[in-house]
Amino acid sequence: MESLNEQTVKRQSYWRVLKYVRPYWFRTVIGLLAGLVSAGSIFSAFLLLPGLMSGIDYKQSSSQVQIEENAKKLLAASESGKNQTEKLENLKKCLEVPKKKDESRINTEIRKIDKLVSTVGLNLRYEQGNIKASRKGKAPFAIFPAETENGRMTWQFFSLFCIGFIFLWILKNLANYLNHYLMRWVGQRVVTDMRNELFDKLLNQSLRFYGKEDIGQLISRCMNDTSAMEASVSTIIADLTRCPLEIAACALSVVYASMQYDNWALIGALTAGFLLCTVPIAVIGRKIRKIYKKSLSQIAVVMSRMHEVFTGILVVKAYHAEKRETIRFRHINSSYFRTLIRAVKVHLFMQPLMESVTVAATLIFMIYSYHCQVPLTELIQLLAPCYIAYRPIKDLAKIASYLQKAMAGADRFFQLMDNDTSLKEAPNPKTFTEFHDRISFKNVTFSYESRPILDGISFDIPKGSLVAVVGPTGSGKTTIANLIARFYDADSGVVSIDGVNVKDIRIADLRNMIGVVTQEAILFNETIRDNIAYSMPDATDEQIIAAAKQANAHGFITDERHPDGYQMVAGEKGFRLSGGEKQRVSIARAILKNPPIMILDEATSALDTVTEKLVQEAINNVMTNRTVFAIAHRLSTIRNADKIIVLENGKIVEAGTHEELLVMGGRYRKLYDTQFNANHEENL
Repeated sequence: MESLNEQTVKRQSYWRVLKYVRPYWFRTVIGLLAGLVSAGSIFSAFLLLPGLMSGIDYKQSSSQVQIEENAKKLLAASESGKNQTEKLENLKKCLEVPKKKDESRINTEIRKIDKLVSTVGLNLRYEQGNIKASRKGKAPFAIFPAETENGRMTWQFFSLFCIGFIFLWILKNLANYLNHYLMRWVGQRVVTDMRNELFDKLLNQSLRFYGKEDIGQLISRCMNDTSAMEASVSTIIADLTRCPLEIAACALSVVYASMQYDNWALIGALTAGFLLCTVPIAVIGRKIRKIYKKSLSQIAVVMSRMHEVFTGILVVKAYHAEKRETIRFRHINSSYFRTLIRAVKVHLFMQPLMESVTVAATLIFMIYSYHCQVPLTELIQLLAPCYIAYRPIKDLAKIASYLQKAMAGADRFFQLMDNDTSLKEAPNPKTFTEFHDRISFKNVTFSYESRPILDGISFDIPKGSLVAVVGPTGSGKTTIANLIARFYDADSGVVSIDGVNVKDIRIADLRNMIGVVTQEAILFNETIRDNIAYSMPDATDEQIIAAAKQANAHGFITDERHPDGYQMVAGEKGFRLSGGEKQRVSIARAILKNPPIMILDEATSALDTVTEKLVQEAINNVMTNRTVFAIAHRLSTIRNADKIIVLENGKIVEAGTHEELLVMGGRYRKLYDTQFNANHEENL
């Protein structure tokens, strides 16, 4: 049973997607008008069809019919009298009827053509067997005769119908092209905007969100879900604005012809067929949406597994797990294949269903026409619109399945969009451009997924001081750093800078004051120069090189191992660099930013002894008049800290300088002795 929230999302998905069309209303309107012109051209062409048929089947022309009717009347009059006198009187009465052509049919056809040519200021009319044209304020002039002596339409008059029919069909195709182009442009632009908005939404989610979500799944939902919409929506919008109008034009043509010939059998057969299709399409459509939604979930699992394996390829190869991962991936991929094939089977069933019902309805009408001996001319005028309507009906059948496929992606898209875990900025945030006094924690508590991390933490970090925090894994060291930078918000208590709660500071200002160097260096698949300049995109080459020199990175960047120097691409997560090289590039990035507050998560842990010393000296140089919060794993790097905080189980158990904590002989002393003995034994 689907949850109420899922059902609400499904109902709203249609309208929420349409909201993205609003910025492109002009192109949409032009596309819709093109669809109207296309449908109008079809309808007008069918109005000319009786004229074309009259030219071909001239025996049915009005003059010929009138002659036959007059002859029948004369014959009947000559036989109706009792004597010769009465017969002559009856014949005289018949002959008194004006011998003029029945102009109603010609006038009807001329009025149709006149509507087409009136746009150029020319008016057509029929007078005494001739077609005449006139302009406003000028005398009419004859163009050509309308009928021959035997009642057949003249070739000139017949040519008018042919030219008009060709003109309308060219106009229909041009309007159809314009409708397709504009509507597909709008459809693809809408999906592009949706993907941009989703990426922006994901970037602004909190770290809590990324702690729960799988990155491969997010990538899949950002790409595959929107791709499903892109392939479908671009086609749907174009066909949905054109097909119903073209079908309506054909339907009106059938109704018009049925009224002319008083033949309603075809309409009855088509109506019954439409009703037979409606219920199966609705049921199949819901099933398609459900299956495609499942297939999108399956491809997300496939992408997630690929992302995990390729990211951890070193571990896979180290444990010779290639075959195991291949088997596992094939199992996941096969599951996706089976789900996709189910969707394809149901999707492909829509088109033959519509075709079968349409052909069946037409055959029923053909049988009826054979039984009632419907003339061929009348039959063509009734069936021609049905033939033309076949393609838009076929496209409309595709739309039903494409629409459900697109909405399956839209459901997942909006579920992700509606999941908002971003840190909210204060309604009137305070600007903060300079750090003056101190960072303070007052009774701060924090928990993650109901698991307590910090419990009543209180301490100060005065400006210009180096405060380090030590403790076992999971004690909350990194959490404190994340709260300072406001990557998370405290559950209770206050984290403040210069007495201002970080929640009340403009987020951009807060982040601009803080530089972060993580234990695991994070580099992008860009050049070394771009990775260093990530903290300050407008930095000059001189500034970048100076930062690299301070981080002791310039030497390895420009040596013979890296001939491209600063233009060398670092590779996925800095794969082309060693651990120490990656860390020095990361440190150079923080140095370039030159922030008043630095957060160092054991920034030198990946360096060798010589490089560590050089980088530590560089960091010491840039720490002058700056506040540094250091997460320490190696106690030798924080001997000179102004304050060392010892955390255990989310609580501060000790605090003081290196010497003070050693004298206390508590938890810090045990940590120090453990590391010192380990290092001493290692040196031995």
